[in-house]
Amino acid sequence: MKVVLASNNRHKALEFKQIFESNSINLQLMLPSDVYLSGLDVDETGTTFHENSFIKAKEFYLAAGMPAIADDSGLEVDFLDKSPGIYSARYSGPNATDEMNRKKLLSELINVPPDKRSARFRCVICYYDGDISIYGDGSVEGEIIFEERGSEGFGYDSIFVPKGYDKTFAEISSELKNNISHRRNALMDFMNNYRGLAI
Repeated sequence: MKVVLASNNRHKALEFKQIFESNSINLQLMLPSDVYLSGLDVDETGTTFHENSFIKAKEFYLAAGMPAIADDSGLEVDFLDKSPGIYSARYSGPNATDEMNRKKLLSELINVPPDKRSARFRCVICYYDGDISIYGDGSVEGEIIFEERGSEGFGYDSIFVPKGYDKTFAEISSELKNNISHRRNALMDFMNNYRGLAI
């Protein structure tokens, strides 16, 4: 069955495709450009990851006329009361870049000791086909380091070290990241729920 990805973020799209392929997920993932929706931009007006993922999935379903799968993900830093959270992509303002967001976050943690820099990436997946919505939740624990390391990945990858590792998400291979990431964990949870409903 074909399902359109409700995202124009090319980094995210690549991760989705790689995770789908490496885990033999039996859905044919279509990108917005495949269904002439590369210009669709959805306002994320929700107050939770669940709400935002549903909003995006529903809008793409309505526009494409086919099932849609969306995710809302972000970084939660415990010292900052789980900020930036759902505002991760626009943490430093409405026209934020990844670099600006990382710089702001590091400045807010500049004097915070290593043992108080715990954080996690969270992801919520939503599938919507006009009748039902199916969710998947995933996270990966880790910590925020003091300066950027690595050139791979995107977003906050270069300042996040996952628990049990000594390298940032931006220093490890995409294959390894896709085996341990919040997005992969959320997709696996989603697929378990999806198969359980036997659509």
